Amino acid sequence: MKVMHVLNSRIYSGAEKVVCQIINSFRGEIEMVYCSPDSDIVRQMLAEQDVTYLPMKNMSVSELRRVIREQKPDLIHAHDMRAGFFSALCCGKIPMVSHIHNNAYDARGLSAKTVGYLLAGFKAKHILWVSQSSFDGYAFHKLFAKKSSVLYNIIDTQQIYDKKAQDSHTYDYDMIYVGRLTYQKDPQRLMRLCARLRQDKPDLKVAIVGTGELLEEAQTLCESLNIQKNVHFLGFQSNPIKMVADSKAMILTSRWEGTPMCALEAMALGTPVVSTPSDGMKDLLEDGVSGYLTEDDEQMARDLLKIFADPEHRKYLADNAKRKFESINDADAYKQAIADCYS
Repeated sequence: MKVMHVLNSRIYSGAEKVVCQIINSFRGEIEMVYCSPDSDIVRQMLAEQDVTYLPMKNMSVSELRRVIREQKPDLIHAHDMRAGFFSALCCGKIPMVSHIHNNAYDARGLSAKTVGYLLAGFKAKHILWVSQSSFDGYAFHKLFAKKSSVLYNIIDTQQIYDKKAQDSHTYDYDMIYVGRLTYQKDPQRLMRLCARLRQDKPDLKVAIVGTGELLEEAQTLCESLNIQKNVHFLGFQSNPIKMVADSKAMILTSRWEGTPMCALEAMALGTPVVSTPSDGMKDLLEDGVSGYLTEDDEQMARDLLKIFADPEHRKYLADNAKRKFESINDADAYKQAIADCYS
């Protein structure tokens, strides 16, 4: 059996990590390949994992049909709505599984995106949703209830520990952000939060790991808030795991989420997570017990300052987060759910 994973992205972040995790978990059992618009970052990350990459010039009907003709997959696993739409146009009689990785704001009402995804929804053999909120949030979700299931993300814990061991550096960040700098993630809010934190902690040190279309805007806002000495933009990092492990807290200011891989990694490593109460995060964290969830920036600042100042409280949150992580990170059940979709 040959499965072709189709993605619309040129980045390597949450959904892309999920795809590689699926590919690696079935290595030696099912042939799997990764197809997306060409990207140097994706090339690098897939080469490191020995994943076969099928780059396209762009996401288009002609390019995707070309790859399908050349590869002749037995099944197409399309990730997120745009890739699902194009895969539905191109797959012909090849069965397709659709996988939705977040609860996007523009999928909640009547829009070109929600209408376009109807084609993928009807064409798909099965639809996987990364959280209950991502299923409930899609405007026409009731049409596909019988062919849908919720499959929360997991991570390969041993791989995380191995990556941590590969980095011999010691980092002294108070707080770390890992992810794309996009509208979804609200990096402007993150910059304002950093400015608020510096009022009480002048020596604040924050790591920003990632890039995106709002990078320059975030950097400009950082300078206008006069926090450029506190906030360190590190760009894309192929292995930020030791940075996460050494940081006192991880921050997420997202407008919406699925089940963020970075949050799972932080929980496994014992780094407390402070987040907006966005979608899948509400399933991961119990406020004040295994992390913090708040929509209020002032409360978020107070929570973070407490984490920074109190090692015992950090340990309390970390221990509870690790227990929660271990209860939900069932690799065997995850792999079986994927196999059931394929069969």
